[in-house]
Amino acid sequence: MEPNLVMQTAVIIFAISAVGGIVMAGIRFGGKPQPPTALAMLHGFLSAAALTLLIYAACTVGLPSLALTATVLFVVAAIGGVFMNLNYHWKMLPLPKWLVLVHAAIAVIGFLCLLVAAWPAFTST
Repeated sequence: MEPNLVMQTAVIIFAISAVGGIVMAGIRFGGKPQPPTALAMLHGFLSAAALTLLIYAACTVGLPSLALTATVLFVVAAIGGVFMNLNYHWKMLPLPKWLVLVHAAIAVIGFLCLLVAAWPAFTST
């Protein structure tokens, strides 16, 4: 298993998941209390798959420190996502907008860290 290939695969999966996250945030900030359950579950499953891939790679072949930082950030974002799902979405309560923003900000920072770690050639001049 090659670490760069794992990181690049995770970036692609997280990017697809992020599209769902952006749609869900748009739904919430558009005035609806929560997004459709199917979209929330797809977002969670895709993110969990990418995170599992990163954790497995970290434990087996090793990852650069920036990718490990991204992994930790994604774990924190995942905890926030599970919290929103179990405490708000499943109880049919409106998702707190501040929590949606914090969840998204942590995930975006993690995504950018992983992106830089996966394609370091783009960042060097």
